[in-house]
Amino acid sequence: MLTELSSALQNIIASIQHNYIFVLKLIGVLWAIQIINFVLGYRLNFLGIYPRNIFGLPGIVCSPFLHGNFNHLFFNSIPLFVLINLALFNGRFEFYCISIIIILISGVALWLFGRKAIHIGSSTLIMGYFGYLLINAYHQPTMVTVLLALVCIYYFGGLFLALFPGKKGISWEGHVFGFVAGIAAAFLCPII
Repeated sequence: MLTELSSALQNIIASIQHNYIFVLKLIGVLWAIQIINFVLGYRLNFLGIYPRNIFGLPGIVCSPFLHGNFNHLFFNSIPLFVLINLALFNGRFEFYCISIIIILISGVALWLFGRKAIHIGSSTLIMGYFGYLLINAYHQPTMVTVLLALVCIYYFGGLFLALFPGKKGISWEGHVFGFVAGIAAAFLCPII
């Protein structure tokens, strides 16, 4: 058991060492978009999801890449860095599959059922990766998937509170739909 646990930890660490530059580049793209958005007076935020409005449809794809301000992006960057690294454990193909499923399912659900506001931010992705990693431990139980889920619960267990209405201006619906989309991704992505 200890040998298997040690091997799982070594595999996770090796995956993170292999992928962290890739993850930093992804987060760097978010920061570049944020800088452009800031220079444009946050006009890009109109590409967010505006529920049940035809002009909100582009937001299904665009909203995870837009943020309200630098503070918003900063506090999304930290969990994104960790969760993307963990989601990359099974390779980039599965990571892309997971990400696309989370973006599309959460975006469509938010467009259909979200409250009337412009919904932006990568919180849907954060909650999606969180849901994926937790459910994947149940769906494909191995020492590695269980260990990844335990790391998520230990460090990000507070994300469960984001599934309920809280502060005004925070899209808790996006959190819920992202989490549900992550669960769906655990079942819909092909196992390689």
